[in-house]
Amino acid sequence: MSRSEFFMAVKTSPEYFDLLNQAVEREFMVSIQYFLQHAKMEKIIKRTIPENIILDKTTYEAVGKFLREISINEMKHAADIMERIYYLGGEATTKSGKPTIGNSISEFAQLGVKAEEEALMLYRKIIETAGQIGDWQTRELFEKIYRQEEEHLFKFQEYTSFQDEKEEPSKVPYPEWRKIFTDDYFDLLNKAVAAEITGIIQYTNQHEKAALLELRRKNTALETVMDTNKAEVVSKLLKEIFMVEMEHFEKISERIYLLDGEATFTPDPLPVVGETVLDFLRLDHALESSAILLYRQIIAEALKRGDTTTRHLFEEIVRQEEDHFWDFDDFLR
Repeated sequence: MSRSEFFMAVKTSPEYFDLLNQAVEREFMVSIQYFLQHAKMEKIIKRTIPENIILDKTTYEAVGKFLREISINEMKHAADIMERIYYLGGEATTKSGKPTIGNSISEFAQLGVKAEEEALMLYRKIIETAGQIGDWQTRELFEKIYRQEEEHLFKFQEYTSFQDEKEEPSKVPYPEWRKIFTDDYFDLLNKAVAAEITGIIQYTNQHEKAALLELRRKNTALETVMDTNKAEVVSKLLKEIFMVEMEHFEKISERIYLLDGEATFTPDPLPVVGETVLDFLRLDHALESSAILLYRQIIAEALKRGDTTTRHLFEEIVRQEEDHFWDFDDFLR
């Protein structure tokens, strides 16, 4: 019996799941795009005018806050759509569309308008298709998402004509201490960004996969009495760890932008979900292990170059990643 046959209230098809997964890919894409734009504010926020200095606040901080909020909102959309796919017996994607970041508020806004308009077109098609096959729950979900995406569109439209402050060439010679930030160093830091994106997508997908019928089943009297099972317990753990990985993603990309680098948006290694809870734990255990090795390498390189700030950042991150490793390890003993 196939997964889709478990769910008899809605007649699904591979084409329908493909349509829903297009939405997942788009939500991943814009979430990463807006989050990196938010992180980039740490660099362009330096473009201040006298009034901003007096107020101790800039326009960029306000827009950066907005970008962070909608980035998290878009990731929630991805999670909700993936959960619905798994409830229907499908398989949610781990792919993301390619984000475009830009370099100013007006560029961020124009790119945001384009992304939201494309999303609204896709979601109208999904709402119509869901209605045609009688999938009322999915239609209701996308109607809710549609309203929120429309609000994002209107907000971005407010900034499309924003007069960006010009970045004047610095009259101060490039300081000696900044020459340690070379291309190979940024490549190493971007390996950490790529690893965090992988963790975010992988853990979010696994968290939502607990909605799959095979993983929701109660197999023992204890599970029935407690109204939970191992998949649900691990799913809650993954949600907690996902939130920490988002913070890591933010801090590392902010550091890269502040040092005049460019943050990557491509996950590496590619996210892998697995089929069972044991698969989840083994894959995540291995992912955390590889991240710890990478981050120790970054700490060593930062120490060698005298980059104290980056070293301290990754020392704190690696402590948290070790906690995640042992959380997964507890289940595998």
